[in-house]
Amino acid sequence: MNKTKKIVIIDDEPDIQYTIREICLYAGWNPIVAKSSMDGYELCKVHHPNLVIVDYHMPDWDGLTTVKKIRQIDNTVSILVLTVDERQEIAEKFIAAGANDFAIKPIKSPDLISRIKINLKINEIQQKYAKEKQQIFIDKGISPATLSVICDYLIEQKEGLTIDEITSGLDLAYQTVHRYIQYLIEEGKIETLPIYGQLGRPKNKYKYSQKV
Repeated sequence: MNKTKKIVIIDDEPDIQYTIREICLYAGWNPIVAKSSMDGYELCKVHHPNLVIVDYHMPDWDGLTTVKKIRQIDNTVSILVLTVDERQEIAEKFIAAGANDFAIKPIKSPDLISRIKINLKINEIQQKYAKEKQQIFIDKGISPATLSVICDYLIEQKEGLTIDEITSGLDLAYQTVHRYIQYLIEEGKIETLPIYGQLGRPKNKYKYSQKV
């Protein structure tokens, strides 16, 4: 049942705390609110949550430090970072530190619920890997659980997809999908299909390679 899914919310803004808590209660999850990163860290040690939602900008530890600290005590919990900064280089630092995904402020309830659902699924896979003594993280902060979710989705597709389309189909953040697509390209597991003749910034479509 959803009520067994514990979510620690780390944010110093009362309005955000309230909003996310109400969203979690509405969806049937068990929210645990922390007003500071240090409190959130201690709550994680006590409650062993399935998901931690961490604000990027905090008055004590910043989001990056918080992610690193939480990842040191729990290698299976999903970590979702709240941010207004959409830069890919910031996302790369968080992923390298152990974050699973991102949610962009301002928060929209349907989007956040979808984002939480996919990250709870990733947590279940990570817990399974831990029981089977498989790797929870591999090269450059890449999570095999997130990787399997993305690969399974791509394998199901008959045609190539843009990052925007993959993002929409999986309810993962653009920044997360971008990082994992780059990893899959490096590993030679997906084909890059350029889209020609479009105005604006050129885009690519990506297709899982059947040669793998």
